[in-house]
This record gives sequence, C-alpha cells and structure tokens, in this order.
Amino acid sequence: MSPADLETAVGAAELSANDAWLMASAALVLFMTPGLAFFYGGMVRTKHVLGMLMQNFFAIGLITLIWTLVGFSIAFGPATNGFFGGFDFVALQNIGDRTFAEFNLEGGSTHTVIFIVFQMTFAIITPALITGAIADRLKFGAYAVFIGLWSILIYSPVAYWVWNVNGWLFQRGALDFAGGTVVHANAGIAGVVLALVLGKRKGWPGGDFRPHNVPFVLLGASILWVGWFGFNAGSAGGSGELAGWAFLNTQIAAGVAVLGWLLVEWLRDGKPTTLGAASGAVAGLVAITPACGYVSPMGAIAIGGIAGAICALATSIKGKVGIDDSLDVGAVHLVGGVLGALLIGFFATADPTGYSPDGVLYGGEWSVLGEQALAVGATIGYSGVGTLILALFVKYVLKGRVSDEHEEIGLDETQHGESAYRLSPVGGASSSSIGVPVPAKEGAQV
Repeated sequence: MSPADLETAVGAAELSANDAWLMASAALVLFMTPGLAFFYGGMVRTKHVLGMLMQNFFAIGLITLIWTLVGFSIAFGPATNGFFGGFDFVALQNIGDRTFAEFNLEGGSTHTVIFIVFQMTFAIITPALITGAIADRLKFGAYAVFIGLWSILIYSPVAYWVWNVNGWLFQRGALDFAGGTVVHANAGIAGVVLALVLGKRKGWPGGDFRPHNVPFVLLGASILWVGWFGFNAGSAGGSGELAGWAFLNTQIAAGVAVLGWLLVEWLRDGKPTTLGAASGAVAGLVAITPACGYVSPMGAIAIGGIAGAICALATSIKGKVGIDDSLDVGAVHLVGGVLGALLIGFFATADPTGYSPDGVLYGGEWSVLGEQALAVGATIGYSGVGTLILALFVKYVLKGRVSDEHEEIGLDETQHGESAYRLSPVGGASSSSIGVPVPAKEGAQV
C-alpha cells in the first residue's frame, strides 16, 4: 500500500469512527428528553404528571419537524452576517456531501447528515427544559405554539451565534463546548420569564406541592446522567481524545456536585435528601456542559462543587422574590449554565485538552472571562426579551393559562382526558372497576 493509499484508508477509518460515535451520541441525547420527562414528572402532583410527560414527549415530534424544515438552516446555514444562518438549507436542501470538519476541534470530519441529527437532539431538549418552570398551569395548545415559535426565533439564532463558525460570538472567541449558553442559560431564563408572566400556581407557596414520586425523579436523573455523556462527549465532533476528556470531566463534575448539593442540604436543613442528590447531579452536569472540553479534572472538581452548592442555595430565591418557578429551572439551568460558562474564564487550560486558551487561574488573560460574560449576557438578554414577548402573546392572545378550576382538576384530565394512576379501593375490586378514574375531591392536593 502506497503512502497515499494509507493516508486515504486512515482518513476513511477516522471518518467512520467519528460518524459512529456521533450517531451513538445522538441516540443518547434523544433519550435524555424522556429522562427529563420522568425527572420533572416525578416532581409534580399526581394529577399533573401526564401533562408533564406529554409536554416533553411532544417536543420530540414538533421540534424534529421544525429542525428539519427551518431550524437547522437558521442555526448552521452558510450565511456570514454573524446573526442568522439564512434559508439555504430549508427542508435540508442543498446539503450534498458536505462535512462539518470546521466544527470538530480535533480536525477530523463527520458526515453532515449525522451532524444534523445530532444537533436536532439538542434542539429538542432545550425547549423541553422550560416545562419544569411552568408546570401545572399552561394549556397544551398554547404550549405547542410557544415552543415552536421559541425554537425558531430564539434557540436557532443563539445556536448560530455561538456554534456556527460565522456567528458573532464564535468569531469573538466565546467558548461553549456543549451548551451552557445555547441550551441551559437560554432555556433557564426563558423558563423564569414564562413563569413570571403566567403567574403563580393556585395556593403557591402555601399549599402542598411536594413531589408525588421521588423514585421517578431519581430514574429520570439517572437517564439524564447517562445521556449527558453523548451530550458532552459527542460535542467533540469525533471519537478522539478530546471526547474522552469531555466524558471524564462530565462524570467528575456530576459526582462532585451531588456531594456539594447534599452538603448544603445537610447543613441547612439537617437531612440530605434523595431529591437533592438527583438535583445536584443535574446541576453539576449543567455547569460542566460548556466547560467539559476546556478544563482539567481539577477544574471539573471545582466546577462541580461550586455548582452543586450554589444551585442548592439558589433554590430558596424563588420564594423570596415571588416567582413560582415550579421545578427550579432557574436555580439549576440558568444559574448552573451561567456558572459553567463564566468559570471557563478561570479554569480553562490548554493542558490536557489543548483546545482552549488558559483561564485566569492558569495565567491567562482576563479577556477570556470577558468574552464568556459577553456570551452569557447576550444570550440571557436576547432570550429574556424574546421570551417575554412570546409569553405575553401566549397569556393574553392565546389565553394559555388554565383556569383555576382546571388547575384544581389537573392537566391530565382537562388537557388530555387521561389519568396516570387508576387505583382500586382498599380491599380489592372487580375487574370491571379497574381503569375507572377516581375523581379528585374538591380542594384536595393530590
């Protein structure tokens, strides 16, 4: 075999390996959305659990269509204006056999069709994250309109800014390996704004809003944890060493964040909780997402510990400011995403990954932190204002807030005509009674 033939064979093998890893990663990330559904679903009351599961599962269908028709083109189109990818790739036309080598830090390549489906799974889970902030009180039809418009008008442009080589934040050197700004800060601020506009749940904060199924929460968090390896390590764009560092740093940060969250709970409340452990893991995963390919394992430990503790403390803010962020999307995703993005400015290092400038703690320039702060500010500002406009449209034009009566009955019955749990009376029942829903009593907190 000649040197030229060997080089061709090695290149083909590398492309095949990258494609295989990115396809596996896409499957892992897609599975995160059902995991998110169980994570959130376990935290709501029984009469709303199917409403929460449905909102998350529905996002898979709707955003798949939107991403295929227009979302990918806006986010990764070839336009060079810095803000908007254009419509060259509408309905995935004009793609050809292009590869996206420029998005792979290690210099390899991946077939475009695989890159499209990988990024599709990110587009799916990002608006799904918002559902936790507005649990129990949004009509399903209004929700469908909101996430569709939000994906097109807010998610896709922000993805262009940060991840497209022509995006203005990318050009300035903003670092977001897998979505601290594009996904988590973006969805986090959107959830907080939408919750503020829709208003508080009936009886909040004085009623009984405890999770109805903590095992569901832990199951969902576990699915998210495993799926996150595709989320972060897949964002290397290939199957090389960089993916390995992202994988390792993801595990380290998540594990340490569990400890950080539980320590705060133990000191503050006297008892560490299973719910806290699950939430801590997610907080650590969120915070390491933008940094996983840019920091050392020691940086991952620091980011995980800081995020676990700070996000746990942040959960108490919503009660003080009167924003009914039902499942702490702001405390976990907004705070965690912002922390992770900013901490890159301190903990980024060219050693061991070799794909980032050094942060302040490694002798780097303060400008690295400055660019991270700009990316965070631009994302939060654009998403916050854009979401405010959409939220006002949903509330006042679409009349999207459910009535007090329907909130009391529950989203499961009023929006979907279903009940998650069909239990027979104590002592047994005939087979004909199985499947007959037990109506909720007036004023009962289920």
